[in-house]
Amino acid sequence: MTAVTQEFPKAFAVLFKDLERWDVSSFQQIAWHWAKEVMTPLGSVLQIRKEKVDRSKVAFSELQPITIHFDGSIDPRHVNSNRAYTMELFYAHTGDIVVSKIDLKNGAVGIVPEELNDVVVTNHFAVYEPDLEKLLPDYFQLIIQANFFKAHLWRNKVGAEGRKEVKLDFFEALEIPLPPIAVQQAIANCWQTAQAEIKAAYERVEELKANIDAQFFKDLGLNPPTPTEYPKVFAVWWEDFFRWSVSYNQAAQSGEDITQGSYSVVELGSCLDVVQYGTSEKANSANEGVAILRINNIKERKLDISNLKHIKLPEKNRKGLMLEDGDILIIRTSGSRDLVGTCAVFHEEGDYVFASYLIRLRTDRGKADADFISWFINSSLGRQQVDAVSRQIMQNNINSEEIQSLQIPLPPLDVQKAIMQRVEVGRQEIAREREASERKKQEIEAEIEALILGTKAIEVVEV
Repeated sequence: MTAVTQEFPKAFAVLFKDLERWDVSSFQQIAWHWAKEVMTPLGSVLQIRKEKVDRSKVAFSELQPITIHFDGSIDPRHVNSNRAYTMELFYAHTGDIVVSKIDLKNGAVGIVPEELNDVVVTNHFAVYEPDLEKLLPDYFQLIIQANFFKAHLWRNKVGAEGRKEVKLDFFEALEIPLPPIAVQQAIANCWQTAQAEIKAAYERVEELKANIDAQFFKDLGLNPPTPTEYPKVFAVWWEDFFRWSVSYNQAAQSGEDITQGSYSVVELGSCLDVVQYGTSEKANSANEGVAILRINNIKERKLDISNLKHIKLPEKNRKGLMLEDGDILIIRTSGSRDLVGTCAVFHEEGDYVFASYLIRLRTDRGKADADFISWFINSSLGRQQVDAVSRQIMQNNINSEEIQSLQIPLPPLDVQKAIMQRVEVGRQEIAREREASERKKQEIEAEIEALILGTKAIEVVEV
């Protein structure tokens, strides 16, 4: 089953008496397939709750403001005690439906969970008490989060540019299918079962990834690092004191000792022929010039060339920046500490250069396999070193000298290649499992939307 997509006619007629907005998309309606008698306005099953907090009797520290995300999830909002809200506050109780007025167009509608107490919101939110005899909250949440329903909300936002929103009277007037509670529950149960299947599928992917790294370390005679809480007080010998940085010395003292493995350890720089920074020339989205690889092209230890920009360069500069098969690209600076030091190996066909936020490493092909080096740097044992030497100056950074100082266990070249062959077999299995997981997710989402739209019937099991 493919995802639910609604195609609307390119031309249609509307009676002038029905013309409320000069907006073509607002006339594109959801094609429900339920009997007319089950279609019910939301406002008839949602009772507005306006329970004001008496600030003279309750301290702000005793209240729990919340954040509603576009997927409908709700998180507690942590507010510094000296920055208490000055706006009026209103209670939202467990099971209440809370709507973010400005982000209703994005699906920011959530149900207050049991684990949150004394929940409050400002006037930027609307709180509703659902009629539980007619509306199952979990079923309601599925409708709100359905792609076709969120698209309908988006089409019907109004207001000044930059502040467009879906008005509450429009929201309350929307008709949704309200079959018997048993049917709503069956649809919700189907979704919950499906979520468990999706979660299990993604957990299998994560397990496969962990197995690859565990085998990689085993092949090197090493153990993966265990999560460690850094000591608040520690001592460092002066001879081991290389940087005036607490975080650096914590990491340096707490890291795993890779010299205890089966192979000798060398500095990365000793097996590199080229270390080169990329170009800072401005790239374009008009496909003019040569393709340029940037930070966002390095994902999960591989290059992703699905989103490319191009750059015009003089032939002399272009030639000097041209990537060759086996070049390692490593991120040297980023706003994210987790991205700094991550890398991938270039194995693409065609002409590519690289941006200044990246550094090109070219290994001595007689000593080191590029894929092996890249995999180790990206591993948890490599990351502990990168985190130790990287620094934050406006952004997180690691320079070429620090990269070359990284310690790498270096088996003979044939052993490196054999290890990476095993890694590649595992990666192919992960790719197959991930593809199956994504396909399963799409099939499940399409099935749930079909059940909500009424294009597919659901069997209600009597208990």
